[in-house]
Amino acid sequence: MEVVLADALLARCGDPCALLRAVCAPLCAERAEALRLLLQRLAAAEPPPGEAEALRRAAWELALERCRPLLCGGEAAAGCGERLRVARAARGALRHCVQLCGAPLAERLACDALPELAGGGGAGAEAAVEALVAAAPRLEEPALVARCVAAALALVREEGEGEAIAALVAGRLLPALGSNGAALRYVWEGLLGAGGTPRAGRALLALSALADALLPRGGPGPGLDARLCPQFWRVVQEGLTERDGLCRKRARYLLKRALDLSGGQCAELRCPTDGRDDSSLFWWSAGENEKLLQFWETYILVMETLEGNQIHVIKPVLPKLNSLFEHAVSGEEGWLFHPSWHMCIYKRMFESENKTLTKEGILHFLELYETKHLPNSLGFSEFVIGPLMDALSESSLYSRTPGQLMGACPPLGMRLQKFLATYMMLLPEEQKGSFLLRFIQKMTSRHWCAVPILFLSMALAYIPECKIMGTEGLHALRDVLQCTMITHQILLRGAAQCYLLQTAMHLTDVERVSLPEVSSFLLSLRPEESLRRDTMLWMELCSWLQANERCFRKSVTSDFEYRETPSLCQYVCSLVGEYLKTPVSERENCFMPDWFEAKLVATMILLAADVEQMRNKHSGKSNIEWIELEAFLNPLLDVLMKLGSNAYIPTLKTDKSLQLLLKLLQTRSLKCSNTQDDGVLCFIWKSLMTPVESILEFVLRRLTTNELSTVGDLDRCDLYLALIPEIVNLCLQVSWKKVPYIKSFILSLTNASIRNLQERNCKEEPKLQGQIKKVASMASLTAVCELMDQKPEAHLDSLPSVDALKRFISFSQFNDVLKKPSYIGEESSLCEETTSQGWGKIVARYVRDQWICLRFVLSSFPTLAQEYEETSEMSLYTVERSRKILQSALEALTILPSDQVLPVFDCMKVLVPKLLDSSEPLCIEAFDLGWKIISSLSNTQLIFWSNLKAFVQFIFDTEVLAVAASAKGQAYTKIKEIIFKLIDMSTTKTGVFNVVLSHCCRSWIFPTVDERSALTNAFVNAGNYCELITEACVFGTVFRKDQRLIQDVHAFIENLGEKCAANLVTESTHRDDHYVRICAIKFLCLLDGSNTLHKTFMEDIFIKLLDKDEEVSRSRTRYYANSLQHRIKNRVWQTLLILLPKLDQNFLQGILDKVFQAGFSNNQASVKYFIEWIVIMSLHRYPQFLNKFWDCFCYGEEKLKTSICTFLSVLSHFDIILQNTSEKKPALKKALIVVLQWCFNHNFSVRLYALIALKKIWGMCRMLHVEEFEALTPVIESSLQQVENMHGTGNARRNWQRIQDHFFFATFHPLKDYSLETIFYILPRLSELAEDEWISLSKFDRFTDIPLPPAFQWYHSQTELRDLKPSDWSQQDMGSSSAETDSQTEWTDVQKKIIPWKNSTPSLDLEMVAQDRAAKLGKSNSRLIVVASLIDKPTNLGGLCRTSEIFGASALVVGSLHYIQDKQFQHLSVSAEQWLPLVEVKPSQLVDYLQQKKTEGYTIIGVEQTAKSFDLTEYCFPEKSLLLLGNEHEGIPANLIHHLDVCVEIPQQGIIRSLNVHVSGALLIWEYTRQQVIKQKQ
Repeated sequence: MEVVLADALLARCGDPCALLRAVCAPLCAERAEALRLLLQRLAAAEPPPGEAEALRRAAWELALERCRPLLCGGEAAAGCGERLRVARAARGALRHCVQLCGAPLAERLACDALPELAGGGGAGAEAAVEALVAAAPRLEEPALVARCVAAALALVREEGEGEAIAALVAGRLLPALGSNGAALRYVWEGLLGAGGTPRAGRALLALSALADALLPRGGPGPGLDARLCPQFWRVVQEGLTERDGLCRKRARYLLKRALDLSGGQCAELRCPTDGRDDSSLFWWSAGENEKLLQFWETYILVMETLEGNQIHVIKPVLPKLNSLFEHAVSGEEGWLFHPSWHMCIYKRMFESENKTLTKEGILHFLELYETKHLPNSLGFSEFVIGPLMDALSESSLYSRTPGQLMGACPPLGMRLQKFLATYMMLLPEEQKGSFLLRFIQKMTSRHWCAVPILFLSMALAYIPECKIMGTEGLHALRDVLQCTMITHQILLRGAAQCYLLQTAMHLTDVERVSLPEVSSFLLSLRPEESLRRDTMLWMELCSWLQANERCFRKSVTSDFEYRETPSLCQYVCSLVGEYLKTPVSERENCFMPDWFEAKLVATMILLAADVEQMRNKHSGKSNIEWIELEAFLNPLLDVLMKLGSNAYIPTLKTDKSLQLLLKLLQTRSLKCSNTQDDGVLCFIWKSLMTPVESILEFVLRRLTTNELSTVGDLDRCDLYLALIPEIVNLCLQVSWKKVPYIKSFILSLTNASIRNLQERNCKEEPKLQGQIKKVASMASLTAVCELMDQKPEAHLDSLPSVDALKRFISFSQFNDVLKKPSYIGEESSLCEETTSQGWGKIVARYVRDQWICLRFVLSSFPTLAQEYEETSEMSLYTVERSRKILQSALEALTILPSDQVLPVFDCMKVLVPKLLDSSEPLCIEAFDLGWKIISSLSNTQLIFWSNLKAFVQFIFDTEVLAVAASAKGQAYTKIKEIIFKLIDMSTTKTGVFNVVLSHCCRSWIFPTVDERSALTNAFVNAGNYCELITEACVFGTVFRKDQRLIQDVHAFIENLGEKCAANLVTESTHRDDHYVRICAIKFLCLLDGSNTLHKTFMEDIFIKLLDKDEEVSRSRTRYYANSLQHRIKNRVWQTLLILLPKLDQNFLQGILDKVFQAGFSNNQASVKYFIEWIVIMSLHRYPQFLNKFWDCFCYGEEKLKTSICTFLSVLSHFDIILQNTSEKKPALKKALIVVLQWCFNHNFSVRLYALIALKKIWGMCRMLHVEEFEALTPVIESSLQQVENMHGTGNARRNWQRIQDHFFFATFHPLKDYSLETIFYILPRLSELAEDEWISLSKFDRFTDIPLPPAFQWYHSQTELRDLKPSDWSQQDMGSSSAETDSQTEWTDVQKKIIPWKNSTPSLDLEMVAQDRAAKLGKSNSRLIVVASLIDKPTNLGGLCRTSEIFGASALVVGSLHYIQDKQFQHLSVSAEQWLPLVEVKPSQLVDYLQQKKTEGYTIIGVEQTAKSFDLTEYCFPEKSLLLLGNEHEGIPANLIHHLDVCVEIPQQGIIRSLNVHVSGALLIWEYTRQQVIKQKQ
């Protein structure tokens, strides 16, 4: 209609120029759109000769004075609908002005716009882009064209905030320039030339819009063919793996267009190589047309399927990847298709949001390369080190598959080992070293989690031996150890270190590395985690060093005097000599030397000594002379011997020699409990005995005189004090002859330290030297106290100085702090100033040392006044003194740092029991303050566990618990409160409950001598605090996936045993939740039913656990398998089964009814088995309870319908129940009567259970030959025979066979199988409980805190039960079909998401309203327009948008474009609005719009039921069809119906009279599409 009006106006108006000017003033939105329409009609028509020039002038004037300013104003207020319409109309008008005026106006617009474009973003730049879009097709001057292209490309390449303007230039301006033949080559060179390609997203946007020019359907024009440009294919490949879905869609569009063009032409072409390798990225041959089409069709199917991100859709397509490789690889020619295309598929999978898909992609890639032995390609190495390793950094990929047992290596770990070994084997020799180096360096370039680094290290260790790694490789391995393994779990970190060391030994070319470099690498391995003597790893290292002893490269920096390559012995001798050399310096260094060198030298001495021992053993020598080891130790012994007599040895030298001495003395043997059995250590220790007197004399002088005077000297003080217990241990192990020297040393040190501490400083300002002397003296006393505690066999407590020490500590002031000294004159050196900031730490250490001494005094001298006579007055004094000390302890807890409070807790443990009666509030304050410290430390790892242990030993001390329980006061309540707080903490911090329970169980069942003397029986505490055991029996959370993964990997490492040194070296912390239950179960196993205390306790626990089960049952009538409720119930019944044999008849008689009631609950299979087992064992022990059991069958059907199978299962083991009964006939008779009535139940499952029981009972009757049962014989025999001989192969026969084969009826023996293994491992496994509920016997063995007696009989299962696999008879047929289909190598059919594309062609001749969207990819050639202006629900519009886009409608007309911002619209449209032209026509404008479309040849079709409507199945759609859809409620208004050419209705069969409008529209759109497809085929 608008076109008709415009043509009428122009025909009746004599002066078009005057008409244009009239329309312009004033210019509102409607006038602007009219102006655009008039200019469009004028540009389309040929102007009369006389009017052409005037029309050009008018168009020139309109373009520069009206349209150009409107662009700026309109876009500036783009949020305003009115301004937006004006701006859009102005863009169209400007384009038509250029058509009328030609090149001069285009050049003028370009010259004006270029400076604005260079000015950056904003409205001005957007207006400049639109001006250039209008001008671009008519530009002719080459220089100006080049400037326009250069400016556009500069914006496209620009990074930063100008994303919107860059997208506008790429989507609008570059395609417009591309339509200009002169500019196309400039654009092409700018996008893909040598100057660098823009970001993939922008490049693809431009290339998609330029597709008609670069990949024309009629064949490439002269000069340009995108298929022959390597960079074009690189951009497409990059786009295929972009994270942005729009980019991937554009890349696939370009690929499919190029393939369709090549296949249609049967072209002969080969894209040149791009210099990266020799293979062509793309080629086509007429002779291989079918093969090529097949390959690319499969390729695109895979890529498009991956867009779905759904593993059930993608997995069937994965086998097609194998066929892709079969097409791509030729045995003779190598790669037929460039391997980078395959890498795109895998990279897309690796970067998927769906981690299951990522894992499938990785496994498929690793397996493919391992099995197919693909030809080598440079791109593969880059791909492995890049995308593959990035993907491998995700920890969750290393989880076990459902069928794998706990402790098995995850599939990805196994596949990674095989892949890396195969890949390295196939790599050319010259590439192996560089690839391995980059692989290891990649492991240091990001923060890897513990699990990926472990399995990557393992894969490296399994590479077959080859000499490919030099110094750089060793450095890279060291960086992995140092940079990426600081915060990992200890066992996993240790295992990774072991594998990295094996990697170094297997792959290092020893001729390229020196011994100093090797030793430096070895020092990166932590002895407490991996590299320690007596492990297999240590022996492997010694063998490697021995085998390559003379092959190492000579060090450039070494001072070896040997011309030939030095041996290990020569290197270590030189190393020790260099280490003990000290440079002559003018001033003594106030700081201690770093420990690095001492560790290095000590490690190398031990390694060289073990190599010497190994060499001698190989040569058959029985008596080893230790020549080399003696040579290593001699320089050290020389220095140590002079320490006592030579006061002028440089401090640095003494420090180094004592550091090395300490490291050697701290070495322990893993295998030999007695040092005498370890030849190396025995020789070292004997050698070090010689200088003991000299060392002690030196240490005494340094500690007791004024030689320690600076803050830096405190580190030396620590070194000296650390040596004392080691030297004492050395003397006790090797020779007692030196013990008198030690006693003399301790006596002198104690007396001198006490004297130093008793000195009073008269001056107001203390000096640094005096304060340091006090700190050193207090530390010395601390060392003496700890030594007497740790080495009672040395009998040091008999020394006279010990009494003086006790007296001094007992009556000294606690929490005595040292005033910060002044720094005056000479003392204010750099050394002092830098460390004086830490004076607070020094004071804290001083206070802590006081409490360590007090702990010693309290433990050995508890009354603090033992030397006085015991009087009432003295007793009062003692209590008062204890109260003051406890108050001081509380003060110490508030002032000391958290890592220094351990001795305070130990002192409180002694004091609180004495004060609980008289000073309960003070004791409760101690409890609260202690808990506050522990809870505040829960997020720290290093100091939390030691503090927790001390806190637990204090709160749960036997005497503290006993005194609190006897009073039953506030302290008792507070301790119980703390118990539940600790249990609660343990749910988030695994291992807390373990510490509490292990301590309590040991102290209750194995009390020490002191505890027995303090308490009649420590076990009374177990009864008073039985909640601890009750909660422990059911403890355990449902872990998150990441926690389960760590547990699985831990189990895998532990299963390796001695093969992994970390298992021997790392201290087992038993922080696994399983160990809580193991501890509780072992504790219960040790209880004796004949002991009254034990018996009462067990009965109490049994009742509490039954109550717990009842509570869980009440909380939830139905609960899911493996839910927390299921697990708790399962744990309850496991524990009850453990306790059952220890309970007597009287107790069982009272409690059995509760057990039967539990059987009536709706229980999961595993719980049901345990209840049945307990009932069977109870009736076996006490058959007199059978009457109670028969009562269970007397309840109504409503109560029995969920539980009758439980009781029938019990009867299937009736032979066990009656085993000890002399008179069996009455019981059998009763059993037959009960079972027979259930054999005729209407429920099939119940009948099966009853028949199983009947078969068992009848078998027993026949064996006894009971005459009174003969009347029943025909009935029972025929019933059993009938069920045995059921005809056919239906479910009934199968289920009867399965229930007979089920483990509980066929294999399980309630008596022979009563064992820890069956209860905690076999039965949970067979009843398909989650794997983290299975507790293996190995865990019971590993937990040694509570040992079971050697004669413990219920350990292993005695039958073949452990070899069975899970088989629940009622569910056995589930999943069988899936197993069969999974084994298929190629699926016959797969889901495919159809993405039509062939008819899409980017064009600038779209309606202006939809131009922004359509330019992104192109407009379909379909002639169908869908008009939805009457629809007002965003959900319906979103669905219609998606349907219209999928079936290629040319446009969707909506009432307002604001709908596309609605979340509901976007949820339904899934981005279809970005690909479909949307036109805004308000309902009030529909009449005009329909009339306009009629003039353009469209048939207006209404989707409505009218008197004259056509049946959809009979109507033939014209090619140019417009579908008008009605409103959701009113349909199509009456005033519009008479504008329709035809109405079509959908035939209906139901009662409801109408369909949803989206569904109606979708049906008609599909019918139109179907008819057009048929026509095209015909």
